[in-house]
Amino acid sequence: MAAAAGSVSRGLRAMFFMLTPNESSFEKVEEVPQYVQQATPYFVGLMLLELAVGALMTGSPVVTLSDGLTSLSAGMISRLPLLVMRGCELSAYLYVWDHFRLLELPWDSAWTWWLTFLGVDFCYYWVHRFAHEVAILWAAHQVHHSSEYYNLTTALRQSLTQQFTSWIFYLPMALAVPPSVFAVHIQLNLLYQFWIHTEVIRDLGPLEWIFNTPKHHRVHHGRNLYCIDKNYGGILIIWDRLFGTFAAESDKVIYGLVFPIKTFEILYVQLHYYVYLWKRSKTYKTVSDKMSTFIKGPSWKPGKRRLGDHVDNPKVTGNEIPHGPKWSLTFQVYVGLHFLLVLWTYHKLFESKMVLSQLTIFGMTSYVLLTLTSLGFIIERRPSSAFLETIRCVVMVTLMRYSYLRSPLPLLSVPTEAFVSLSLLYWALQSFSQLLRIKKKDD
Repeated sequence: MAAAAGSVSRGLRAMFFMLTPNESSFEKVEEVPQYVQQATPYFVGLMLLELAVGALMTGSPVVTLSDGLTSLSAGMISRLPLLVMRGCELSAYLYVWDHFRLLELPWDSAWTWWLTFLGVDFCYYWVHRFAHEVAILWAAHQVHHSSEYYNLTTALRQSLTQQFTSWIFYLPMALAVPPSVFAVHIQLNLLYQFWIHTEVIRDLGPLEWIFNTPKHHRVHHGRNLYCIDKNYGGILIIWDRLFGTFAAESDKVIYGLVFPIKTFEILYVQLHYYVYLWKRSKTYKTVSDKMSTFIKGPSWKPGKRRLGDHVDNPKVTGNEIPHGPKWSLTFQVYVGLHFLLVLWTYHKLFESKMVLSQLTIFGMTSYVLLTLTSLGFIIERRPSSAFLETIRCVVMVTLMRYSYLRSPLPLLSVPTEAFVSLSLLYWALQSFSQLLRIKKKDD
C-alpha cells in the first residue's frame, strides 16, 4: 500500500516538475521511467477535475466533444511513430553522446540535474520559437494551435511531424550531459506544460515572474495581435523576458490560428499547412522566393521582412464564435463510444508492441488512423462519412473475428460485438440509401 501511494505521489508530482534530483537520477537510459506514458491516469484525472471546476465557475462545459476528441486524436497520432522507433530526440542525443562528447558530467550529481533542467528548458525555448518563425516548422506546430478552445485537452493536440525536427536543438547538450539525465528532463519538461493549458487558473501571483503559467500560456495561444509570437517558454518564462518575446495577458484572448481551419478532420488538421506552403511556393517565379516560402516566417511575402507582418490578419473583435457543427446527441454518443473503443485498442497496441510483428503493428496503426479519420467525418457530417464508416466497421468486425480487437472487459464482449455489428448494419443501410438517391438523381 505504501509503495503504491509513493508511486502515485511521484506520478502526480512529475506533472508539476516537483520531483527531487535524488528520486529522478539514473545511471542508464534503460532505467529511466516512461514518465509520459505513465501519466495517462493523471491526464484523465486532471481533465475531469477541470471539467468539474469549469462547470462550477462558468456554468458551462470548458470543452466540446468535437474539439476535445480532435485534440485527443491528434495526441494519439503524434505518438504512433514510437511504435516502431525510439524517440528522435533521444536517438540523436545518444548518437552524439557516444561519438562526440567532450566531457562527462556525473549522472548522480544534483548540479548536473539542475544544469540539465536549465539546459533543456533553454533549448525548448528555441525549439518553440523557431517553430513559430520558420514556415516549414510552423507547418508541424500549427496543429497545437488549431483549437479555438483552451483547456487541458488542447495540451494533447500534438503534431505528428514536429518530433522529426525538434531533436536538432538539444544536440549541444549531448557534448556533456549524460543521456539518462536528459531523458528524465525532456519528459518532465513536456509534462509540466500539460497543466498550464487551462482557463480555470487565473493568476499565480509572484510565480508569474519566473514560471510559465496558465496566464502566460493563454497569451501564447491567442490570435489577438498582442499575443502572436509571444511567450515561448516551457517551464520558465524568464527566457521570454530576456529575449524580448514576453507579453502580459490584457484583452480577452481569442484562441486558435489567425486563419481558423474550421474542421475536425484529423489528417487535415495534421497536414494541411504543408499542402498550403507547397501551393503558395508554386505561385512565385524565383527559386529564392520559392525557398523563402518554407524557411522564412509564416507571414512572409516577397518584399517583406523575414517574419512578414500581420497586415492581412482578420481583425479580432472579441466576439468570435468557435467552429462547432451541429450534430445530434445520438451521434455524439456513437462517436464517443467508438472513440473509447479505439483508445483502448491504442493503449493495448503500445502495451504489446514488443511482442507484435511489424506487419501487425502496421495493420493496427492503419486501423487507428482509419477510425480517427472516419469519426472526424461523422462530426463534420461529411456526405462520404457513411461509406467510410461502413468500410471501417467491416474492418473492425474482421479484426474482432480474428481476435486482433478485444473488449476492454470480458463482461462487455457480447455487448461490444453487438454494438459493432449494429453499427455496421446502420451504416451499410445508410450507404445503400445514398447510392439509391444518387442513382435516382442520375436517372
